[in-house]
Amino acid sequence: MPAVPAAEVAADLQPRPIPGAMLEALAARFGPRCTTSRAVREAHGRDESPFDVAPPDAVLYAESSEDVADAVRLAQQYRVPVIPYGVGSSLEGHLLAVQGGLSIDLSRMNQVLAVDAQDLTVTVQAGVTRKQLNDEIRHTGLFFPIDPGADASIGGMCATRASGTNAVRYGTMRENVLGLKVVTADADSVTTGTRARKSSAGYDLTRLFVGSEGTLGVMTEITLRLYPLPEAVSAAVCSFGSLDAAVATTISIIQSGVPIARCELLDVNAVRAVNRHDRLSLREVPMLLMEFHGTPASVQEQAQAVQQLAHEQGGEDFEWATTPEARTRLWTARHHAYFAALQMRPGCRAVTTDTCVPISRLSECLIETVAEAEVSGLPYFVVGHVGDGNFHVGYLLDPARPEERDLAERLNRQGVARALRLGGTCSGEHGIGLHKMDFLIEEAGVGAVALMRSIKHALDPYNIMNPGKVFAW
Repeated sequence: MPAVPAAEVAADLQPRPIPGAMLEALAARFGPRCTTSRAVREAHGRDESPFDVAPPDAVLYAESSEDVADAVRLAQQYRVPVIPYGVGSSLEGHLLAVQGGLSIDLSRMNQVLAVDAQDLTVTVQAGVTRKQLNDEIRHTGLFFPIDPGADASIGGMCATRASGTNAVRYGTMRENVLGLKVVTADADSVTTGTRARKSSAGYDLTRLFVGSEGTLGVMTEITLRLYPLPEAVSAAVCSFGSLDAAVATTISIIQSGVPIARCELLDVNAVRAVNRHDRLSLREVPMLLMEFHGTPASVQEQAQAVQQLAHEQGGEDFEWATTPEARTRLWTARHHAYFAALQMRPGCRAVTTDTCVPISRLSECLIETVAEAEVSGLPYFVVGHVGDGNFHVGYLLDPARPEERDLAERLNRQGVARALRLGGTCSGEHGIGLHKMDFLIEEAGVGAVALMRSIKHALDPYNIMNPGKVFAW
């Protein structure tokens, strides 16, 4: 794998602090909504990644697209980095201020702007979170299905091209974002896309920005697809004697064409963690958590087909969660799996894989990765959106022991190399951030990354938009 030149990496890490004149201009424009308080800066200078980076020089609480544009205009004038901030739940160092600069907190931009129930669309500000959105549109009989584990902001989900447990049926943010309002590096507000379900008009700028991790602009408004709440929903737990059997069942479900809505894998370590964290009594063996959407008849038909496939791999009879309360408790526990696992080793940090492979190679990839984790002796857990070939291994390490960090990173590299060899990707949903820049070169190739870099240079010639992420400048 070709290495990124050391001089480029060093340039991406050179501090570019906010000069006094810009701080004065920010104070004049925004008053107390722009702060240099150390506590606030430190809160905006860390995420769920294992990296320790100095905090940004200042934090701005934006309340409108105009606020963002005015802040970016000053950043452009003074050549200062701008880092968009949602809720701080990213896992790959996306929001870390590697060159200092201004963190723009979008959490106050939390208005649902327009619900078009007849067209099944909604337009929101970037700071709206996924739970807030579904709470506010519940009366319409519609919902937004994309659900990463954290209660992430919609803007952050767009930035990382997030997915989650429903992706096997409803897709990812890539398929569900219809349009954007974006403040670009020259402080222009650009609108992309429409509320129409398709378009062949010009370049697809919406999908250029979705997944760009804040390196091309700050998304301030997003138009999304919505879906009718299913007439019937049933959730089931199926326990297996081995991880291999659970994965084999998943492959059979997908290859058989069963339109399952959710198919989540938890290994014994993850089950043990969520039992303790959420006071559940799940059997502590490998298991699939599944959900079926549709009419009562179609849900029953799907469940019967999947139960038969599970029995063929030695799976137990389903344990059902049929009431909304029971389903909510089950899926809340699944969403808490990452934080539950952290509590199994107090004070630890996690290095997580995020590979995704073609469904036919899932068993080979996952079983080999778990075998390496077992041999390593490092505490770990496995969860996965296995219905679309995406899984995570979280390695729990003591931050005071550098050798554990080195071991976790070596295991991560081996897991990514395996996924790429099997036709997969280094990131199914977390994004590149700081952590996977080398992996992106290996996956996409030097030429493709050079093309991405040329787009970045054209749209952000002074490298102020979340510098140091995705690839070297």
